[in-house]
Amino acid sequence: MCCGILKAFGGLGAIVALILVVVALLKQIILLLGFLIAAVKIAIIVVFVALLVMIVLAILRDWSRKRRETQL
Repeated sequence: MCCGILKAFGGLGAIVALILVVVALLKQIILLLGFLIAAVKIAIIVVFVALLVMIVLAILRDWSRKRRETQL
């Protein structure tokens, strides 16, 4: 009788341990996805700022070139 109870608790413990491992892995996957999404958002912002800087530099260069041509 005692061995039957221990076997039942052993099987139940294995199922509980498996569920806890799956939950821990899901938490890690969610954390990784959150980090990757944040990295993509930061990359998009950096590219956008770089594009704006390039546009401003092109405008300033064109403005400077036109100013030099009008002085000559």
